[in-house]
Amino acid sequence: MAEPSARVKSIFIYPVKSCKGISLSEALVTPTGFRWDRQWLVVNENGRMLTQRVQPKLALVEVELPKEAFSESWEPTSDSYMVLKAPGMDTLKVSLIKPRDVVEHVSMWYWNGSALDEGPNAAEWFSKFLGNPYRLVRFDQASQIRETDPSFANGYKTLFNDQFPYLVLSQDSLNALNKILKEPIPVNRFRPNILVEGCGPFSEDLWKEFKINKLTFNGVRLCSRCKVPRTDQETGIVGTEPTETLQRFRSDKVLLPHKKPQGQVYVGQHSVCKDCFTGDKGKIVKVGDPVYIVKQLSSTAEAAA
Repeated sequence: MAEPSARVKSIFIYPVKSCKGISLSEALVTPTGFRWDRQWLVVNENGRMLTQRVQPKLALVEVELPKEAFSESWEPTSDSYMVLKAPGMDTLKVSLIKPRDVVEHVSMWYWNGSALDEGPNAAEWFSKFLGNPYRLVRFDQASQIRETDPSFANGYKTLFNDQFPYLVLSQDSLNALNKILKEPIPVNRFRPNILVEGCGPFSEDLWKEFKINKLTFNGVRLCSRCKVPRTDQETGIVGTEPTETLQRFRSDKVLLPHKKPQGQVYVGQHSVCKDCFTGDKGKIVKVGDPVYIVKQLSSTAEAAA
């Protein structure tokens, strides 16, 4: 077998969208992404999603799940909780048992549907911390489907992720960026699911098909970055970097010269897992797994964005 092009350095999930992530040694691949990833969402009074773009204080909310929740066959019991912590707030415990109440007209981007309501305690907690009325909802996988954009990945689905189930980023890309930033930034600014290393800066742009632990992934679209990477994930303070620097060498004008520029900057690649729908057990990605490139583009200019 050919030598691997990279290795998995870190794995992250973000159970509550826009809150702090959890670093894992291994993660279970499901039809909607890694298990527990973006299963919860904070919404306003109208059911519209809330993210760090509008409320950067979400970055300060720590999320904990029981260790056993990451075992493949584990199912929650009445004693199973997600624990949330934030500065100046009491600890919030959210039962992992499926709630019964439903919130209608939940919306994010172009998707509208219903979601499961995590109740008045969670609503009061987020409202107090953020200063406006909010609720915490859970994706209702029994009744709702969020399909990925068929122009890029037809037939796939996700939960409360922005667009696609996985975001892949290389440590080499982050290192290259940090060499030219006045103040280096940590990987949590970019919120990847799979951080790889050993492949060279921004080589993940070119990965059309790659394998991790015998699972086939497809790179489907370059990740255009919003203002979240400008938010210090430890303080919630929003600055101008790294976007200002990225405009110089990672903008659509530079990377995609044949397309009309929209003022976007790109870091990382959205991906889907081709093998996510099979019933086989053991679909797991682990830190240290080799990454094998099966197909790749010849230049970033060919990439979908």
